[in-house]
Amino acid sequence: MRHVRRVLDLSREEILHLLSRALELKKRMKSGIPHRPLVGRVMALIFEKPSTRTRVSFEAGMQRLGGTTIFLSRNDLQLARGEPLSDTARVLSRYVHAIVVRTFGQEVVEELARYAEVPVINGLSDKHHPCQAMSDVMTVIEKKGDIRHLKVAWVGDGNNVAHSWMEMAARLGFELWLACPEGYDPDPDILNEVLKIAEKPIRIVRDPQKAVKDADVINTDVWASMGQEEEAEERRRIFAPYQVNAELLRHAKPDAIVLHCLPAHRGEEITEEVLEGPQSVVWDQAENKMWLHMALLEWLLR
Repeated sequence: MRHVRRVLDLSREEILHLLSRALELKKRMKSGIPHRPLVGRVMALIFEKPSTRTRVSFEAGMQRLGGTTIFLSRNDLQLARGEPLSDTARVLSRYVHAIVVRTFGQEVVEELARYAEVPVINGLSDKHHPCQAMSDVMTVIEKKGDIRHLKVAWVGDGNNVAHSWMEMAARLGFELWLACPEGYDPDPDILNEVLKIAEKPIRIVRDPQKAVKDADVINTDVWASMGQEEEAEERRRIFAPYQVNAELLRHAKPDAIVLHCLPAHRGEEITEEVLEGPQSVVWDQAENKMWLHMALLEWLLR
């Protein structure tokens, strides 16, 4: 049974297949060629955190492939009344063909995967966001070609998306520089893990200008993620020098592209000028979540 709990659950060849297939599905279906290999398949979405892009892209993708979805918030399940995750996983496995979970602790993803008899996909946890990083890299390849020849910069919090980008860099062999304030670095265990297998540099620096120097891709995310609302004011003060703005972009290559997984807080981690500017590819990036999810569901369920 294959699960996608984190990027490193997948081999380099499997990731490259999914990225290639997602681009192929996008081209095929935008040409009006139907593709419905998952008729009769059912996907459950267990979401403890709110979502726009992840929920809609998974649901729309599954429906385009001919399958159906069941959306379940925590209050829709007996989890809210104390039923163990192990029981929930085993029961849902009798009803559906895949489970997508969006939650807080990575241990929830791991527990569901341990007991489920169908594929479990991490739709976001506090530790990893594998589908986001894969669809982001899909966007980079679509815009810039072979990512192995590019320098990618991450500016901001060493959060779950940063972790998954680090794992993508290690698996695919591209250079990644992360500019994070002191005290907000990525998880050291994940960093040590990826450094052991990385072919190109994965570096943590304090200076965002150093990180983006000659970069082909600049990526950022919100300064305070869901569940960190009480830290928001302090984080705004600490992260202020890490804003992606026109001045920072001047240190990257002239044709560098800018990514943001959204939702964006304009005027905080990114300026309106950059988000809406010619180097921003965030809307294609958001769309590509659906195509990547479709490739992943087809691969796991067909």
